[in-house]
Amino acid sequence: MANCEIIATGTELLLGYVVNTHPNYIAPRLGSLGIRVTRIVTVGDDRQAMADAVSQALQRADLVIVTGGLGPTSDDVTRDVVAELLGRRLREDKKVLAKIKVRFRVRRVRMPKAIAVQAQVPEGARVLPNDHGTAPGLAMEAEVEPEEKVSLLREPLPVKYGVLQRLVVLLPGPPRELQPMFDNHVMPLLRARGYATPAVCRVLRTVGVGESWVAEMVESLVKGRRDVELGYCARPNEVDVRLITRGPGAVKLADELEARMRARLGDIIFGGENDRLEDVVVRELIRWKRTLATAESCTGGLLASRITNVSGSSGVFMEGIVCYSNEAKMRDVGVRAKALKTHGAVSRPVARELAEGIRRRVGTDFGIGITGIAGPTGGTPKKPVGLVFIALAGPRGTEVRRMICRYDREAFKFVATQTALDMVRRALRVS
Repeated sequence: MANCEIIATGTELLLGYVVNTHPNYIAPRLGSLGIRVTRIVTVGDDRQAMADAVSQALQRADLVIVTGGLGPTSDDVTRDVVAELLGRRLREDKKVLAKIKVRFRVRRVRMPKAIAVQAQVPEGARVLPNDHGTAPGLAMEAEVEPEEKVSLLREPLPVKYGVLQRLVVLLPGPPRELQPMFDNHVMPLLRARGYATPAVCRVLRTVGVGESWVAEMVESLVKGRRDVELGYCARPNEVDVRLITRGPGAVKLADELEARMRARLGDIIFGGENDRLEDVVVRELIRWKRTLATAESCTGGLLASRITNVSGSSGVFMEGIVCYSNEAKMRDVGVRAKALKTHGAVSRPVARELAEGIRRRVGTDFGIGITGIAGPTGGTPKKPVGLVFIALAGPRGTEVRRMICRYDREAFKFVATQTALDMVRRALRVS
């Protein structure tokens, strides 16, 4: 199985002015070919730092992808550094230069002289056309002398005739240029080189449990298998389980293991890789022809926002109210003054009246009420910061859940709405 290192260049990335989104785009696509990304490195626009990063990557990885630094300005040094490192002379590619000139001529813009540097191509390099910019991508075969330290690696590196066989790919930095170039030219190149091996990736998304609990439930299913890889991604109130299988029987093995994982994890699984919980809930509301309304206090309308972000929600989501003050709770939802005075706004009875009140007022199948203390101030010994009550009123009665969410305000709101959505999802399973 081939492995890859991605080197992102650009001082702006190190300063935090720009977020590097390239690995998020590249890594899953490499994974679909069975290529493992083993390291992601970011370096500034510094020749020595870049040379060090590339030379070290060449000792470890079959495939080295460098992003950025192919432009015409003084801080674009990727092409020069890599060519020098590999001992390749730069020569002007007349076809590339002609294409650049046409691009400026069509736009009726004068071409700066500096742009011509983008037509400099290292000897033996394959040009990857750029249909959305002027800087072409480059792909180069490289034979690298192995260093002694590579023998310390757990898996031997592929060595042919005493040298390491590598492929170096240089890609432009702007995502609108990199992404189509990667799909249209890099992926076919990798397949043609035989890098693609059978690999299947499945993601199961869970809600309401911790990462260690999920791991404990599924680890024993793959214990001792070298053709299976498990991974986890934990977020507030969510854990993703990533299952990767490799080899000729990858699809069949993935099907078998996924079925066993689903049986073991049960209804904490709410969806697959591209599912959000709100997507699933809206889909199920549509499927069962049920409607929903919400009355939110501490979450400030986030629940309604998440639901209405989903296409098709207008057919099932009837109304959302943000009743932040006690006056709004009484006026807009019908919460009794006595309940507020006796139990306080953050209480089980008030959450119940919010859910039942909004359901009755709008005439929906389900109503949700949320009230809590987001913090960081406002808590008491009896009602600490993070306390939240979430109520769901439906055809089978009203359920009220009490939680302590000790997060910052934004995460508190997300977890509370996540719990509310999950309550609806579970109710729909038995409605």
